This record gives sequence, C-alpha cells and structure tokens, in this order.
Amino acid sequence: MARTAMFSKFHFTRIFQRTTGISPGRFLMVMRLHRAKQLLLSTSMSITEITHEVGYASVGTFSSRFSSSVGVSPSTYRRLRGVTPQVPVDNRAVAQPPIPAIQGILHAPESEQAEDRLTFIGLFRDPVPLGRPVRCTVLEKPGPYRLESPPPGRWYVLACSRLRDRQDYWQAHWSDDDALIGVHGPMTISRRPGAMEADLHLRRMTPLDPPILLALPLP
Repeated sequence: MARTAMFSKFHFTRIFQRTTGISPGRFLMVMRLHRAKQLLLSTSMSITEITHEVGYASVGTFSSRFSSSVGVSPSTYRRLRGVTPQVPVDNRAVAQPPIPAIQGILHAPESEQAEDRLTFIGLFRDPVPLGRPVRCTVLEKPGPYRLESPPPGRWYVLACSRLRDRQDYWQAHWSDDDALIGVHGPMTISRRPGAMEADLHLRRMTPLDPPILLALPLP
C-alpha cells in the first residue's frame, strides 16, 4: 500500500494512523472481523470456514481476536444474532475514582434530529471502539449523558448512533450509510474536583472510519 501511494512505509503508516486513528495492520484486522460478523449472520458457514475466508490460518487466533474486539465469541455472536443482552464491559474496580463522572451533551446534526435513533456511548483506550469499554451508556435521543466513576488513565469517549427503524440496527451491515459517530479525546483522567466535561458531536461515517466491531445491546 505504501508503494502504491508512493510513500515510505514509515511515512505512509504515520499518515494512515493520523487519518483513521489506527495503524494499517489494525485497520485490516477490523475489516476482516467485520466481514466475519457479516458471514456469521448471513451464511451457514462453519467457524473454521469463516476463519479461512477472512484471512486467518488459525481458528484459535481468529476466535481470540474476535472475542477481544467484539466482546463475545464467534459462536455466541451467531447464536445471539448480532446483539447482546447487555454491553460487554471491562469492569475495572476503582476504589476511589479520581473524578465522579465524565458527562456532557450529545449533539446530532440538524438534519438528523428528527430521526428515531439509539446512541451507544463508551469509554475506550483507542480513538476507535475496539474491545470492551470500561464505562458505557445508551441514549434514546441526543442530550445529556453521564459515565460514572471512570478509572484513571488516558481515554476516548466514543459514540455510535443507528436508526431504530429496523430490528437489526446494531448488526454488521454491508454498508454503514445510516451510522453516525462521535469522538472526544484523548482525555487524561487524574484526581481533580468535580465531573469532567466531554461534549460529543455526531457526524456521518466515511470510508476512512473503521466499522464498529463491538456487539451492542437491544434496549
């Protein structure tokens, strides 16, 4: 890819990561796992067949990466039809959290405000929602949100919004043309008085945005 773009490998990787939020290798992994989600829901292919179809040689490696990125195993994802009873959260125990909460306002584009949407908001280590969030919430409409007792560290608040006019709105679609996303961060959580403010502004996904891998819940 670097040769095609006529850049050195180092320069290409730096530009790619600055544009997409993740490295070319991780972006490829996300695309492979997104394709695996689609095959799990739309075909009767075995886990082994899907493993090879999306470019993995080992079922164990594929299953491990799928589980850590999506939050459930490939077989569980298929059995649950792409949704979960609850968001798989990385429950970090914080005896004395540095701040009581991260809070803010979720803003939707003016052209989207009349649409019936659900919005997932989570706290992640990366600027894209890979793996389990450490805190999360789901909003019925744009407005105030609050993530209680966030652990110390460097985090991103990420939002994903989908239309509610179909039963499978959280599932892996061929096209994410109705998806809106929002990012705030990075933000460093250290001891300070009061809650931390982090407003989110939703926007349309573009081809440069990695697809959402995390399995999300029905309300």
